[in-house]
Amino acid sequence: MIGNRGKDTRPEQRVRSLLHAKGLRFRKHVRPVPHLRCQADVVFPREQVAVFVDGCFWHGCPQHGRVPQSNSGYWAEKLERNLERDARNSTTLAEAGWLVLRFWEHDPIEEVAEKVHLHVTTRRGDWDAR
Repeated sequence: MIGNRGKDTRPEQRVRSLLHAKGLRFRKHVRPVPHLRCQADVVFPREQVAVFVDGCFWHGCPQHGRVPQSNSGYWAEKLERNLERDARNSTTLAEAGWLVLRFWEHDPIEEVAEKVHLHVTTRRGDWDAR
């Protein structure tokens, strides 16, 4: 498991590349809310948009996620805790005024980038006119 990347995964990199090509500037792997122990993959601080590109295994994708057969008791509990943490973090961010966008690593990258672009520019409102 040491070889699994926690950040800068290929799907994250591809999403960030497309967002940058669309002219969006952002921060990566920062805490949207300082007191919350949670780093979003892509953060738009001014617009208060936090983007997560979740891995199917670690975040319990209903389509691709599975519990390993070896030591299944441990893994089932671990993956359940991950789901609870994700839900708790999303709720806390939303209560703080943040828009939380969560995507799966298997989602089409172009669609992800388009949705993020739409939400960020919508939240900017008239800022682009300045």
